[in-house]
Amino acid sequence: MNELRLYSLIAIAGAGLLFGANAWARSRRKSPDQKERERRMRISEMGRITDGTVIDVNEMQMNGSGELQLLIYHYDVAGVSYEASQDVSSLRHMVDLHSCRAGLMTSIKYDPGNPGNSIVISENWTGLRH
Repeated sequence: MNELRLYSLIAIAGAGLLFGANAWARSRRKSPDQKERERRMRISEMGRITDGTVIDVNEMQMNGSGELQLLIYHYDVAGVSYEASQDVSSLRHMVDLHSCRAGLMTSIKYDPGNPGNSIVISENWTGLRH
């Protein structure tokens, strides 16, 4: 009977440790905004630059969560054409979207290992030309 009590206590302690570890891990998860910022910073620091063209700028209302501002652009890398968009909502203070128009030449930074992963602007770099 004592062995049964001991096993029960060990099981309860183990479950408590698992619950605590799970709660700690969840609190350490990065938000989508944090992940996007890190992606921009990584490409800004190690990306290669190519020429591109702004295709369009879209401002959309999200379901009660504010406005989304997308910069849509086109660029070529090693003979492959890419069309991408970047949410620049968090970078509004650095971008005048009203001066961005279709056909505006821009510089694009892209990940050399994944050229489809690209940016036009980040916290410490901008490819927009005035």
